[in-house]
Amino acid sequence: MQDSTQYYQQQLETYKTEVSKLHKQLTALSTGRLLAFMATIVVVYFTFSNWQIALGCGLVGVFVFLFLLSKHTVLKSEYALKKALLAINAEELKIGSGDFFDRSEGLEFQDPLHNYALDIDLFGRGSFFQFINRTATKIGALALSNALKANNILNIEQRQEAIKELSAKPEWRQRFQATANLIKVETKPDQIISWLHKHKSFLPKTLKRLPIVFVGVSALILILGITKVISIEFFGYWLLIGLAVTGKYLKKINDLAANTDKIRDTFRQYAQLLNAIENETFSSTLLIEKQKGIQLEGKKASAILTDLSKAMDALDNRNNLISAIFGNGYFLTDIKNSFAIEQWIETYHDKVEDWFEVVTFFDAYNSLGNYTFNHKEYVYSKILEAGKKTTVIELGHPLLKKEKRVDNDFNIETEQFFIITGANMAGKSTFLRTVSLHIVMANVGLPVCAKSSEYVPVKLITSMRTSDSLTDDSSYFFSELTRLKYIVDAIKTDNYFIILDEILKGTNSTDKAIGSRKFVEKLVASNATGIIATHDLSLCEIEKELEEVKNHYFDAQIIDDELYFDYTFKKGICQNMNASFLLKKMEIV
Repeated sequence: MQDSTQYYQQQLETYKTEVSKLHKQLTALSTGRLLAFMATIVVVYFTFSNWQIALGCGLVGVFVFLFLLSKHTVLKSEYALKKALLAINAEELKIGSGDFFDRSEGLEFQDPLHNYALDIDLFGRGSFFQFINRTATKIGALALSNALKANNILNIEQRQEAIKELSAKPEWRQRFQATANLIKVETKPDQIISWLHKHKSFLPKTLKRLPIVFVGVSALILILGITKVISIEFFGYWLLIGLAVTGKYLKKINDLAANTDKIRDTFRQYAQLLNAIENETFSSTLLIEKQKGIQLEGKKASAILTDLSKAMDALDNRNNLISAIFGNGYFLTDIKNSFAIEQWIETYHDKVEDWFEVVTFFDAYNSLGNYTFNHKEYVYSKILEAGKKTTVIELGHPLLKKEKRVDNDFNIETEQFFIITGANMAGKSTFLRTVSLHIVMANVGLPVCAKSSEYVPVKLITSMRTSDSLTDDSSYFFSELTRLKYIVDAIKTDNYFIILDEILKGTNSTDKAIGSRKFVEKLVASNATGIIATHDLSLCEIEKELEEVKNHYFDAQIIDDELYFDYTFKKGICQNMNASFLLKKMEIV
């Protein structure tokens, strides 16, 4: 099995070579174009006395120039793509070394009221989203964030299958990402969809063939004028008639052009991405299903979007004054192009949303496939039926470096509740986030940071990080009570894995001990499953009264006046606390 780092290094070297080669070819073509242009001018100048030779040389020169220009345009696109692929592999090596803190933190997707996102650092600096995100579109990033926040325990194995297949297609994933990165779009897909549905056609059907007729009449008048059958002045009058016909719809055509100008790049981008999806072979159920969502009888979705992009580009040519005057005067180009766009909208406006959704899905899932490719040592959770026991061997936090990470075995029966005690900095909070992230990753369909995982799917809900709010005029304690009330209400309607960290911090020690005990008893009585971390050793007494409650701890030891942690998850109650020792050690007291 090839290591991902080796793969990226090989790809980096390959693309460096190709980019360098293409740069030299582009330079040569640019030089060739300049020489062809200058040679043509010189030859035409010296043969100007013989117009037939001059004309022939001029035409040959123009042909050579256009050929070199066309070749340059094709190579320029390939050069841009290879540069994007080079950047992708360089970025993967950088992220793999642990340097990813300059990437998007996804804070726009943060929801303080979400079941777990804030507590487990799903978004923000150093977050799981920042580490995993490789989306190239804004809506793709939104879809990825929604997948991580979904708490969806249905069809996990289908998602595993899809992610596993995408992880095995690194070249396809990178080309998809590079293609998407090449075009920056500003208009959001939902705004485009809204406009397509709201647009009312303003050109009557009877105008469909008018531009063709107009072109024929324009050609006829020109021929008759050249042959002096009629005065050539009529050709000028005909121009005015064409402009008058176009002018009748000018305001609405201007509005249409303004709207299409905003979305042309989006459609061009999505056409290329749809083409990539259409031409790939998939075997997993979910990916095949998504691929079918863009299949139409007779024509590919990418080709249909390309047709629209071409019509929009043609309409955009009206910004050229000469093209606008003569094109509309003799060919009714604005009417022709506007009619083509309106016909397209009328035919396909209800399909665009499906196409965008499929591209968005692949953009988001490519990040999941990329993450899996980068962590081939991780394992997919074996999905068990409800009522079984979740057992994870050597569970670790995926954002901690392997050489520093301490992995722990974790197993819990459904409707069991763990009370975890431990000294400060012994690893309780990290362990809670590790278990939380295992649940989130398993539900998404990602492989988890463990040696093995047998998992009973369950939704996650946490209370680990609460703050007061001056805006809402709520105290810290009231905010925490609100969160706990939310949890109690949630478990009445669905099964959740509950993770709590030092609850009721906003009250005195005695009140906290009594309240915490009653709350744990309430959760156990509700057949809840979960974990609570606490410094209050009196809470551990519940284990003697309730069979569902089990005590575990993280230890700290003081050896030779130094503090040591083993970060190992153990059964029992912690006996060694370290607050007083640390206060003295740091010369605070």
